[in-house]
Amino acid sequence: MSELNQIREPIKAELKEFEKHFRQSLKSSVPLLDIITNYILRKKGKQMRPAFVLLSARMFGEISASTYTAASMIELLHTASLIHDDVVDESYERRGFFSINALWKSKVSVLVGDYLLAKGLLLSVQNKEYELLEIVTIAVKEMSEGELLQIQKSRKLNISMDDYFEIIRKKTAALIAACTASGAKSAGANTEQVQLMKDFGELTGIAFQIKDDLFDYVRNGKIGKPTANDIKEKKMTLPLIYALEVCPLNVRRNIISIIRHHNTNSDKVDEVIDFVINYGGLVFAEQTMLDYKQKAFEKLNSFSDSDSKNSLISLLEFTINRKE
Repeated sequence: MSELNQIREPIKAELKEFEKHFRQSLKSSVPLLDIITNYILRKKGKQMRPAFVLLSARMFGEISASTYTAASMIELLHTASLIHDDVVDESYERRGFFSINALWKSKVSVLVGDYLLAKGLLLSVQNKEYELLEIVTIAVKEMSEGELLQIQKSRKLNISMDDYFEIIRKKTAALIAACTASGAKSAGANTEQVQLMKDFGELTGIAFQIKDDLFDYVRNGKIGKPTANDIKEKKMTLPLIYALEVCPLNVRRNIISIIRHHNTNSDKVDEVIDFVINYGGLVFAEQTMLDYKQKAFEKLNSFSDSDSKNSLISLLEFTINRKE
């Protein structure tokens, strides 16, 4: 049994039930939409976000219809955001499959993303889950703000450490925070408990994103021939931001010039990778990731031990130890 399957074991039956709810929530009277949503269902990922929702609910009581509504809302929102991201980034591949953008072009992709977002919001209204709606709507707002903030800052390549953490808190961590908060809320957790679970999700999401940043430089635990996609796309991530902050001014100017003008030149990109390694960017990012993991663990300290709590801790460990 894989590590992730072992983590999901306490909610194995519930994840299957969630899949039924999610499939139902995608149904449409428009044939083209059904073709596209069936394609989406065929290439589902690791289901980490529904797992966060279900495990968070189980910590506080029984997994209920409200929990499945929360998990479906989150997954609809997440899928919509991925489709929109592929349009913005002009990406034609997602998880080894053709993206919706590649197969049906940008106009259809934007409309399908809008449809999924609307379905998620409608799902909460139809079930009168207004508190869940508030949690998820805040996440939608923050994700949009994070994307726009990153675009604004990336144009000038002047992202500070504070900017970076604000961007990833909104772009990535807000959604995982919505998973853990809505899961807890759906099982009757009180306001203080929901806030603690939201904080746990946010800290986990930040650690998750830093792990993604490290993948640009490290593959399978080894520094070798990484993809360097972030550098090629002029994305300023934590290892690079740190190295730029601690290096001499003349070195900084040279690296910024490479990223701005030579980001598709493989030799120049290798120069940037070596620079980040030599100035301690990877060591700093990894330690920061571990610090956020520890902060996330501490948010769970006030809750009693249980299988679901242990699985949440294991899921957090998985997010920072994963190889892809």
